[in-house]
Amino acid sequence: MTRPAEAVLRVAHVSGETGFSGGEVQLFLLMEGLRARGHANLLVCPPGSRAAQHAEARGFEVACVPMRNDFSLGAARAIARCFAEQRPDLVHCHTGRANWLGGLAAKCAGVPALSTRRMDRRVKPGLRTRWLYGSVMQRVAAISPAVERRLREGGVPAERIRLIWSAIDPATLAPSAPRDVLRERLGASPETRCLLVAANLVHRKGVDVLLEALARGPREDTVLWIAGDGEARAALEAASARHGLTDRVRFLGRRDDVADLLEACDVFVLPSRQEGLGVAALEAMARARPVVASAVGGLAEAVVDGETGLLVPTDDAPALAAALGRVLDDAALVARLGAAGSRRVAEHFLADAMVDAYEELYREILAETRSGRAGAA
Repeated sequence: MTRPAEAVLRVAHVSGETGFSGGEVQLFLLMEGLRARGHANLLVCPPGSRAAQHAEARGFEVACVPMRNDFSLGAARAIARCFAEQRPDLVHCHTGRANWLGGLAAKCAGVPALSTRRMDRRVKPGLRTRWLYGSVMQRVAAISPAVERRLREGGVPAERIRLIWSAIDPATLAPSAPRDVLRERLGASPETRCLLVAANLVHRKGVDVLLEALARGPREDTVLWIAGDGEARAALEAASARHGLTDRVRFLGRRDDVADLLEACDVFVLPSRQEGLGVAALEAMARARPVVASAVGGLAEAVVDGETGLLVPTDDAPALAAALGRVLDDAALVARLGAAGSRRVAEHFLADAMVDAYEELYREILAETRSGRAGAA
């Protein structure tokens, strides 16, 4: 429902990435939700980025600024000029590079800013962290309790942190065809047990551990679909051949039909070494697929061990193989985990709740900013 005209906000979102992954999915989920409520969105991002292309295709305003490194003063000045021209009510920074360049630009332009942190990597205490989260950003949103803990351990004041879970829109996960048709297209017989991992192919996603687990078992009629691309792909293809898995592993590349893959698979796997939350696991849960994942970061908070999936230690191929074997051999367990996962997503991880939380945070920041200005006057 469109809000009254006086409640409309103009938000400048800043992303410094050229690629498109889970963070960008969340960014556009938020922008679409804000637009549906009558708010205006401007995306500031590098020229030629996939985010710029995506935004233009969806009818969002886009301002392209080269962002070659975190400390490009020229980029910060260009972004500040953009803010001066576009006059946003506040600036929302969505990536590490955006924090530094967009945050500095917002400070120079006198526009309040906030950040979303999506990674569960350590936040290094020190002057830079104090400056960024104490002076530049009015708030920082953590996408999971694990990320929130990292921020606190890094010295970010608790009152500046807001927990806002990442989310999904189940409506975007409707398959294009019945399950048996999709499996046939992917070359899977009715008897084949199909594992799916959908992730950027980088070291932290742990797909190499999954290949080792598959080589140890489980059942010989199990195949693995790997949806995604990245710098580790060649090494993973070599590892698949080394483990003798060439006939059981398919590298599907980057896919836009994850909903179809989820419908076709039996079990979703995410063996990450680090994970702020793991939205791909939420998508699988929404489609009632059991999840086998690493007990790491926000992933261990999204997936409830024994209830919506099975969690294993990171870098533990034997434990991962055992968990996969347990799920694949127990149809009743598959059904129970899948049903519970679908309920958990519906109760905690829907897009409307995320948009509500950000909208509330925006208004809180603006009210605080106006109060501060009034006090200074």
